[in-house]
Order: sequence, then C-alpha cells, then structure tokens
Amino acid sequence: MAQVEVSRQRVIQADPEDVFDALADYREVHPRLLPEQFSDYEVREGGDGAGTVLHLTFKATEKRIRDCLFDVTEPEEGTLVETDRNSTMVTTYTVAPGAGEGDKSSARVTIRTTWEGAGGVGGFFERLFAPRALAAVYDRVLANLAAEMARQDPAQ
Repeated sequence: MAQVEVSRQRVIQADPEDVFDALADYREVHPRLLPEQFSDYEVREGGDGAGTVLHLTFKATEKRIRDCLFDVTEPEEGTLVETDRNSTMVTTYTVAPGAGEGDKSSARVTIRTTWEGAGGVGGFFERLFAPRALAAVYDRVLANLAAEMARQDPAQ
C-alpha cells in the first residue's frame, strides 16, 4: 500500500484570522463550504475548531463512498487537522498570510489530504484517479470559501 496525497491551494482576499475562524466554524460556515459529494453532515461534539467531532459521508464515486468520523485538532496556529477514526484519511487545512508575515489583506489556504491507498491493480487506479477527482472537489471548497468571505465583508 502506498500513501496517496492531494493538495490544493488558493489565495483568498480576507484577513487570515477571519478565514481560519470561518473554516473552524463547523456548525454554521463549514457545512456551507462543502459541495454535493458530502452528505449526512453532523457535528457530534464541539463545533468550533479543536475538540470538534464531525460525521459525514463522502461520495467520491458511485462505488467509493466513505463514512467518516473526524476528530478535529489544532496542532499549531492557523492549522486544523481532521483525522478520520474510520480510515487512515487525514485532512489538514492551513491558513497563512497571503503575501507574507503580517499581511492582513489576504490568506493563503491549503487543503491537504493523505491516506493509505489500496494495493494491487485497484490501488494503481486509486493513485491515478483519486487525486484528480479530490483536487476538483477541493477547488470547489476553496471557491466556496472565497465566496463566503466576500459575503462576510460588505466592502468586497
């Protein structure tokens, strides 16, 4: 089995702290960011960053459906980590100043997911196709986040 990794990044025109707060709001904002591949969204504990326990279903394809139960941690400033109790999947959201330290006008947001892929022929196709499909999903999440931040800032 080989580790599979998907990473997408986008600069969003908003204060990095506000962007992080939006991502960490698992009760109100976070569910609005997720496209149709995600369903059965339920906050089971917490709801604001670290300590949140989140259940959802992720439908990658008609046959690849994952039942996820995530524990959310904040190992360092600007970072949210969702670790799935039901698999080896770990998703990390990182928010940093867009133009460097101290920049409050933009945020560089990175979503990175890793998991242990299947072996054999199935694993070959998973490593080939899953990253592309998940990258497209994450592009939608980041576009939704940018739109959400623009709605929160009436000056934009």
